[in-house]
Amino acid sequence: MSSLKTHLLAGKVQRGLWLGLGSAASAEIAATSGLDWCLIDGEHGAYDIANIAEQARVLGPDACVRIPKAEDWMIKQVLDLGLHTVVVPMVDTAEQAHALACAMRYPSKEFPQGTRGIGAAIVRASGYDQDTAYLAEANDRVCLMVQAETVTALENLDEICAVDGVDGVFIGPADLAASMGYLHDLDAAPVQAAIDAALRKIAASGKIAGCLSFDAKRAAHYVDMGARFVAVASDVAVLSAGLRTVSTDLQ
Repeated sequence: MSSLKTHLLAGKVQRGLWLGLGSAASAEIAATSGLDWCLIDGEHGAYDIANIAEQARVLGPDACVRIPKAEDWMIKQVLDLGLHTVVVPMVDTAEQAHALACAMRYPSKEFPQGTRGIGAAIVRASGYDQDTAYLAEANDRVCLMVQAETVTALENLDEICAVDGVDGVFIGPADLAASMGYLHDLDAAPVQAAIDAALRKIAASGKIAGCLSFDAKRAAHYVDMGARFVAVASDVAVLSAGLRTVSTDLQ
């Protein structure tokens, strides 16, 4: 099991960084920042599977990856690269969540409904067949975080949290705000109340609760609500803000 999943299951707060630049150098810098994890954002970042593979070599198995869409073949590719934690956007129903949990796991006695295809002998995840325990341990090593980002997802949150094989639920604040009719007002009271209630519900279910805020006070508030997997910055935002500060200071 990855140390990230171990810490999360133990209830420890793990704070991390969103990577969107598609740069191995940026990932290398982020990996030495002191934060607990880095996420390769394959949904909105400048990544294809080759870029993700390059980042995996820099970041190691505790790196997370958000795939572009809830597709089982995308899950298969990133798991075969040796990445353990997969974040899947726009999961609205328990049926979707169950299909994703199956795609994350090989069929086994403990999880017979697993649908992950077996190619361990030829992929990086097994050390190209040097890790003889890989097939036996792979299902325990992986961590599935599904994103609840719409009103529909919140309406189905109890059922999503009850799905076997879903390790955690990550609230996507921006898309949720848009779904609630507050596209340009993430700070709207109804949006923040919905996020708070969702985080409490996820934590109470025993699943890992996750959320994102680049505002330190709000991120701390989400931790108070039960979040343990918390994104607190992104390489894009940090670089952009830093360069604007330099420019302003020169004027």
